[in-house]
Formats: sequence, structure tokens, C-alpha cells
Amino acid sequence: MLVITRFRTSQPDMLGERVDRALAVLRDRPGFEEADLVRNLDEPELWALLLRWRDVGSYRRALQGYEAKVTVVPLLSEALDEPSAYEDPELL
Repeated sequence: MLVITRFRTSQPDMLGERVDRALAVLRDRPGFEEADLVRNLDEPELWALLLRWRDVGSYRRALQGYEAKVTVVPLLSEALDEPSAYEDPELL
């Protein structure tokens, strides 16, 4: 399962630091596979955090607990308001 979370920021250093802290929490969660933070080529203030998880349940459980609630959830609450969870259509 892929989670694509987009952010718009004029302070990429601050976003990068917050993403690093969030990933430090998420990487220890069962089902986490990989993550990338990428910047849009045409709109430099647009960034995307790409997370790959074994399944949707792993991702949802990863957002539970104290560490996630104080580190990950506040970051995700600043994301653009759009759907972010995708799955491989071949697995349907």
C-alpha cells in the first residue's frame, strides 16, 4: 500500500526536520517498508511524502500510540486535504 501525502511549504528545512522526526517513529512500526520525501519540479513549494506499507492496517496502527500522536499526526494534519492512500490494483 502506498501513502502519498502532499505539503505546500516555503520553509523546506523545517519540513525536512519534521519529516525526519516522524520517520524515526514510523520506521519502527510493523509493516513499514520504505519512505521518500520528494519536491515538485514545477512548483518548488510543493512536496510529497511517499510511504510504502505492507497493508492499510499496518499504516493505520502505526498512527496510534503516544509517539505517533505527538510527532506524526501533527505533521500529517498540515498536509493538503486530499485522499492519500493507494493500493496496487493487481491485489484487488
